[in-house]
Amino acid sequence: MMTIEEIETACATSRALDLKHDLELPALSLKEMFYPLGFPLEVRTNSSEVLEMVAELWGSFEKRHNTEPIRSDVHVVEEGAVECPPAPVVRIMLPLVTGVADPNNYGIVNLERNSVYTSISRATLKHRLYAKYFLLGMPGCCIATRFTTPAHAACVSLDGHGILLCGDSGAGKSTLSYACARSGWTYICDDGFFLQNCGCDGRVGTGDCYHVRFRPSAAELFPEIQGLDITPRATGKPSIELSTSPMSHVTRAQSTHIDFMVFLNRRAGDTPELRPYSADVARQWMRQGLYGSPESLAVQYQTIERLLTADVFELRYTDLDWAVDRLRTLVREGQ
Repeated sequence: MMTIEEIETACATSRALDLKHDLELPALSLKEMFYPLGFPLEVRTNSSEVLEMVAELWGSFEKRHNTEPIRSDVHVVEEGAVECPPAPVVRIMLPLVTGVADPNNYGIVNLERNSVYTSISRATLKHRLYAKYFLLGMPGCCIATRFTTPAHAACVSLDGHGILLCGDSGAGKSTLSYACARSGWTYICDDGFFLQNCGCDGRVGTGDCYHVRFRPSAAELFPEIQGLDITPRATGKPSIELSTSPMSHVTRAQSTHIDFMVFLNRRAGDTPELRPYSADVARQWMRQGLYGSPESLAVQYQTIERLLTADVFELRYTDLDWAVDRLRTLVREGQ
């Protein structure tokens, strides 16, 4: 703030005063449109580096939906420690979703207004994985509540028939989806599929077909990733993260129609088999990660019910090649 003496001097010399409040964030002079998972997103910021990083996240996606654009304001502030901030503490206080790491690094999502407000320090931008995963990716909350129903699942398709590969973290979703892609299947995503809530039968959705992530142990299965750098993920899990764009052996698609849900079970000792699975377990598994207003949840529950008109199976296996062949038989014979 200016002192009284400084204001007196400015007034006496007819000098224009900049009375911007000390707590105000920087003005946003840059703007660009992106289409994460095909949905319009307008990003406004005061940093070209932010636009570069958002492009790394979502620049490969083309516009596929005419939904109301998500508005994302990203203010880069000069304050902040050099060290990478801790993981944000996330809270849901409807209609807000907040993620606060420290006084300079936080995001606020307003689900009702379809908008995101983010503050990030210039020092934190140097930690690119952290910045993209925790802060610049927050518009995904709007996609996951207003327009889609998310599933913690991988997805592949063969001959136009999509299979949702479901399971907990470590179930083998990324490994099996990539193994299918190497065998001629179309790759949709390795973790994170989003079913469209409107304009379809509830069994059409999209995923990030432009990236694939492996656990380091996957190098024992796929020679082409042996020797590649292990990236410490923002969540602390080591992984090998690759772009699928240069992979000439991988056919990609942003979306597909789901014909089958398959829950993965790699417990040793089980006899390899594909068998019918409980639709109620699938229903509750899908529902447990959802959040939002009662109205948005009602729409998502309807989407889940439409998804469950697909056949639901459990795949018990230990041999990866056997699993790929069994899924191929499922697509071509329906059982």
